[in-house]
Amino acid sequence: MATPTAPKLGDLERDVMDRLWGAAEPRSVRDVHAELSAERELAYTTIMTVLDRLTRKQLVSRTREGRAYLYSAVNSRAELTAEMMHDALSVDGLDRTAALVHFADRVTPEEAAALARALERVQHHDEGQPGS
Repeated sequence: MATPTAPKLGDLERDVMDRLWGAAEPRSVRDVHAELSAERELAYTTIMTVLDRLTRKQLVSRTREGRAYLYSAVNSRAELTAEMMHDALSVDGLDRTAALVHFADRVTPEEAAALARALERVQHHDEGQPGS
């Protein structure tokens, strides 16, 4: 069975990523901690550990500013979701076509139209490739 490459996120990791995705600029541990602590009691060091773990998973980048690090998401939420979907479809023995058809059966008409446009772009791109 193929091993998925997209990291799985725990609840707190998702909450931290939500804060980074929703931010217009990189955030410090203090910033993320302040936002999340308004909702529930969390230790500063817990947020620091989560951000460090997300950095090691290569989901977050960090840059030093003075004595603190600033964190930002490496990919958008949509890009990470697409990577996770691709990995889920890459499992050995999976009938990818059946899985995609089941997925398509669950999308809204607007989402179906967006998928159709994306597939058309892919098809036109492939037609322009040598050997197509």
